[in-house]
Amino acid sequence: MRTRHVDDAGAEAPAGGSQDGLGLDGLIATSAAHWRALTTIPLAAGVIAFGVASMLPPVFTATTSILPPQQSQSAVASALSSLGPLAGLAGGAAGTRSPGDQYIALMQSATVSNHLVDHFNLMPVYGAELKSDARRELNSRVRISLGKKDGLIVLEVDDTDPKRAADMANRYVDELRALTAKLDVTEAQQRRAFFGTQLERTRDGLAKAQQALQTSGFNPNTLRAEPKAAADVYAKLRAEITASDIRLAALRQILLDNTPEVQRELSTLRALRDQLQQAEQPSEGAGPDYIGRYREFRYQETLFELFARQYELARVDEAKEGNLFQVIDPATPPERKSKPKRATLALGVLAATFILVLTVVLVRQSRRGTNRATAVATQA
Repeated sequence: MRTRHVDDAGAEAPAGGSQDGLGLDGLIATSAAHWRALTTIPLAAGVIAFGVASMLPPVFTATTSILPPQQSQSAVASALSSLGPLAGLAGGAAGTRSPGDQYIALMQSATVSNHLVDHFNLMPVYGAELKSDARRELNSRVRISLGKKDGLIVLEVDDTDPKRAADMANRYVDELRALTAKLDVTEAQQRRAFFGTQLERTRDGLAKAQQALQTSGFNPNTLRAEPKAAADVYAKLRAEITASDIRLAALRQILLDNTPEVQRELSTLRALRDQLQQAEQPSEGAGPDYIGRYREFRYQETLFELFARQYELARVDEAKEGNLFQVIDPATPPERKSKPKRATLALGVLAATFILVLTVVLVRQSRRGTNRATAVATQA
């Protein structure tokens, strides 16, 4: 004998067996038994959601796209190739970060956000009492992304006023341009800053090395020449003195000391010996390590020439860059609202409500089946 059960809503539902919500047959039977609830409740929820969405203020999205400067890695490698062992040091200073990621981080900084909040007076617009709250609300309405294929930075700003949305998007670009003008963010700017710092340090080191070298026994006149040239001068003086001694000895064999020829040769010999003594005599506080001091001097001089050359190259590259980035599509006031999308919202609420009601019906049907099975087992 087959029994039927009438639920609280007056709809008859099959009882027993696999029709208690267990399996496909039970699901279809249960849904058919509760078709009114499964249709009217989701439809009502969808209509309500549509009405609520209609009362919400429209939101407009302004979009702008930026082309960041592309770092020429080949040019960087060519500029650093002449550094030899210093290439790794300078390369680390120049950095290899993506310009797009760097500019996104700058636009998302608190400095730029605070300027936007102040410029557009967003605190009363967002109903915020603190600037940090207004900044947080602003960040939630701004989306910045970097295209993986085209490399463009796309910035989107949501606002209830289409003109303000466009102005805010363009203002982000202006703030980025002002901020990058104060910072060394491009490869050429970083190289110029790095080599400028090294150039100043090397200039001081070169001056100290030159002072130390001047106290090693060579006067400023001989310092202008290479050590080999200075040694050649010393050897030439020694050779000339030897030759003068020989000539003087030969003259004294045939002439008296008061003769003009002997006096002239004596004067020449004294002058040569004075020059040799001046070249050999160290300055006050001089040290004997001339070779070590000369090596330090040449090291500092080589560094100075190298950094000066690279500094000038970086300045030329920086001048070639011109504008750091280019605006492809300036933001304009959008003509259509971007949200809320009433139809999409209504359909989403309708589907979610349908699933919720169906779940409740199945759970209740399953409990009734369990209770009936327990009652039958008890009676048996």
